[in-house]
Amino acid sequence: MTSALSIDAIDLHYGAAQALKKISLTCEPGRITAVLGRNGVGKSSTLRAITGINHISSGAITFGSEVLKKAAPYKRARMGIGYVPQGREIFPLLTVKENLETGYAGLKRGERNIPDYIFELFPVLKSMLGRRGGDLSGGQQQQLAIGRALVTRPKVLVLDEPTEGIQPSIIKDIGRALQFLRDEKGMTILLVEQFLDFCREIADDIYVMDRGEIMHSGPASDLDRDDVRRHLMV
Repeated sequence: MTSALSIDAIDLHYGAAQALKKISLTCEPGRITAVLGRNGVGKSSTLRAITGINHISSGAITFGSEVLKKAAPYKRARMGIGYVPQGREIFPLLTVKENLETGYAGLKRGERNIPDYIFELFPVLKSMLGRRGGDLSGGQQQQLAIGRALVTRPKVLVLDEPTEGIQPSIIKDIGRALQFLRDEKGMTILLVEQFLDFCREIADDIYVMDRGEIMHSGPASDLDRDDVRRHLMV
């Protein structure tokens, strides 16, 4: 079976500084993969490499059977990589409906609609379609950012710290939504996180990073091991 997303020994540099060192990870179809680590260890850089925001120095990223090489971010989005950035980055002056409709950009005309299941996962979005994005709470903006990515019809959903700064009730809603996308939609999900309990609850596979390298990979149950938790302690 072809992996949904595979990263093979990638390096990434910012000028002379090396952010990623021979990173390899695999996201299997219909599973939730979590990348964990302290601040500044290269987690977000890994996602930026996958989405094409930053180009890798060496190694390879394969999406399905296609090697991405230097494909631009918009081309990767059209191929089926949906991205929910850290900090949400919704458009504060656009309405909720308009924010969702920005996901139409890479779609064929006949696909330019908002799937009903997005409102089933996040009912608050339907009740606030006319509100400006900047008027929403942080948790509501995160739901909007995920909804916007889902409008693009992704095969792989990539999320950068979706629980950051969010109230516990909405974290639970997001967790249930991601499990629904995996179990009912067969979506492959890759997320970067620091919230261990969230990952333990929803992830199938984990990777632990430190100083730009993968230090551990395995099932989510490994989060209970002392040697794994040591890499996650501040």
